[in-house]
Amino acid sequence: MNQLDFQGRHAVVTGGATGLGYAIAQRLLQSGGSVTIWDRDERAAAQAATALGAKASAVTCDVADHASVVAALARTLAASPRVDALVNCAGITGPNAKLSDYPPEAWRQVFDVNVHGTFHCCRELAAHMRGQGYGRIVNIASVAGKDGNPNASAYSASKAAVIGLTKSLGKELADVDVRVNCVTPAAVKTAIFDQMTPEHIQFMLSKIPMGRFGTPDEVASMVAWLCTEECSFSTGAVFDLSGGRATY
Repeated sequence: MNQLDFQGRHAVVTGGATGLGYAIAQRLLQSGGSVTIWDRDERAAAQAATALGAKASAVTCDVADHASVVAALARTLAASPRVDALVNCAGITGPNAKLSDYPPEAWRQVFDVNVHGTFHCCRELAAHMRGQGYGRIVNIASVAGKDGNPNASAYSASKAAVIGLTKSLGKELADVDVRVNCVTPAAVKTAIFDQMTPEHIQFMLSKIPMGRFGTPDEVASMVAWLCTEECSFSTGAVFDLSGGRATY
């Protein structure tokens, strides 16, 4: 494993109690930083922070609720005077269904978490990072936001929105040392697969030329680099982790 330099830096990782978020938090800690996990599952977040060690902490936060994000940032800054990196990893897939059958309430829920949650966190942390003159924001999108997966219209559309948000915010913050990028993984085998049908999982695998799913550690490696000072000239960019699936 290459050693990245996150020494002395502090990151917030949303959805960090499990899956990709946990792997990203772990890699940032291994790179010398400290991490605050934001997760709506209070017990899971506390257990994850304990497992990650002394330089990890947990704050209960529902990213879909703007007031919850504001409160989480206040609690985080009370314990640490700055946040150098934000990784927006909290997300849900929603059901697998054709658009004509898609439950409207499920559509709203997917956008509340994946889009509005990312907006809430970016809104509050962008202001904080501009004030301190430094920051790195990494949004977890998906190759589905570029290609569009059938029977996953809400998820695909929400991740396309995350890509657009990233490009816009990256330009807004280009005048200060705050970089905003996103990654677009193909399917990565985590607990989020529990939200999908077996048929949809097989469809995603069939689209990956490497013939396998990605791993959380592979995603964490790229995300961690995007959180470092070395990521200095990339902003508003989209980084693929697709096993060859991505075509643009």
